[in-house]
Amino acid sequence: MAQLTKSLKARNSDLASGAHQLEVLEHAGPGISFAEKLQGCGLFPLKPTGITIFQVNIGRMCNQTCAHCHVDAGPDRTEIMTRETMMQCLAVLKDPSLETVDITGGAPEMNPDFRWFVGEIKKLNKHIIVRCNLTIIVSNKKYHDLPEFYKAHNVEVISSLPFYDADRTDRQRGEGVFKSSIEALRLLNDAGYGKDPGLLLNLVYNPSGAFLPASQVELERQFKKELKNQHDIVFNNLYCITNMPVSRYLDFLIRTGNFENYMDKLVVAFNPSAAAGVMCRNTISVGWNGFLYDCDFNQMLDLTVHGAQTHIADFNISALNQRDIRLGQHCFGCTAGAGSSCGGSTV
Repeated sequence: MAQLTKSLKARNSDLASGAHQLEVLEHAGPGISFAEKLQGCGLFPLKPTGITIFQVNIGRMCNQTCAHCHVDAGPDRTEIMTRETMMQCLAVLKDPSLETVDITGGAPEMNPDFRWFVGEIKKLNKHIIVRCNLTIIVSNKKYHDLPEFYKAHNVEVISSLPFYDADRTDRQRGEGVFKSSIEALRLLNDAGYGKDPGLLLNLVYNPSGAFLPASQVELERQFKKELKNQHDIVFNNLYCITNMPVSRYLDFLIRTGNFENYMDKLVVAFNPSAAAGVMCRNTISVGWNGFLYDCDFNQMLDLTVHGAQTHIADFNISALNQRDIRLGQHCFGCTAGAGSSCGGSTV
């Protein structure tokens, strides 16, 4: 453990590889594996319930460097999805069973083919989600029209806002981020987001420390009250997502001496009902280079899907719907308490 911890700390511009992270995670928790927990509640091997969500990471470049980012995104990242790979995705998306396309990054809008890709997906009559970090909208004038672009394509916008005040938000995401986020939220509200029934604006809350999120229902009530009263901002839903012990957040846990205690918390809080509803059961995750993963977190750990269909060029939905989902100790993050997914709590 000491040597692995040292390798995580002694990085240059990038975190340790997925293999190193998996080694650190392998022995985490109070002596029980995630697979053993699933066996105890009759869910092993974990199988898909049917893929309906196509989540695609179109690049790790971002205008921010957030402390909790499991993607390790930032301005210095060069990984970007090419139009060729996007065209392979579009060919797959002709399948009507794939109902939702969830576009993420980094800041996905920084991919030069982002708008073209959204337009082509819309032609296929899919529900489109874009995970927008908000500050990208006001960071440069070439992005100022994004709210109107989203509106024109009926995109659901999901954005991270760690808290409803500047102190906690800026500590997690960088100085000045809260102010820029409020400015961007006003622009989205002005375009009708959070107000018109067809224009969904959802926010994401991540805890700022080594603890599990509080009740999603109560936090949503607080966020709506404070953002309305203080800034006249409205939104639809708040999603609470547990910080996963992956990449930059794993490094934070180790550096602050919170790793073992945090993993113990996740294991103790394991909820079989949350395990039954984990997002990997109805979602496939596509990396910037076209490789396929059970979820966004497995993507960051370099754990491609089981089977022969590991790249978008070989996509076979029938085979993927029959696969065993790859598991690890990090999976405890999605099954603790009320559960956690890209759409918030699972129970």
